[in-house]
Amino acid sequence: MNKYDVICDEGIDLLMEVFYAKIRADEKGVGAIFNKAVGITDEVWAVHKKKIGEFWRGMLLGTGNFRGNPPQAHLNLPPFPKEYFDIWLDLFEESLNQVFTEVPAAQILQRAQMIAAGFKTMLYQ
Repeated sequence: MNKYDVICDEGIDLLMEVFYAKIRADEKGVGAIFNKAVGITDEVWAVHKKKIGEFWRGMLLGTGNFRGNPPQAHLNLPPFPKEYFDIWLDLFEESLNQVFTEVPAAQILQRAQMIAAGFKTMLYQ
């Protein structure tokens, strides 16, 4: 797989595919939460990947048509261990390193770490 040297729409789309394949297959607890919240069919996952891709476009490119309330979506989930955010970040970083070269991967990871820290604070403090 050729890696993207810059953050772009195509790279974000591929990241969503790679990352959510890992999430769906996760057996450490994160996969179960996502599969229960999103669903298990490819069709519902396609909608989710498109929606979250729009979120990342907004965060990273200043574009995208994201509609949603991520904090509320996480508050609506059944309680889960805060360590799941570490699993999420590990899978996200692994996916980033498959899709992007070092510099854009580090830029995106930094943003993801900030988002995860904010959610941890909101949910656990």
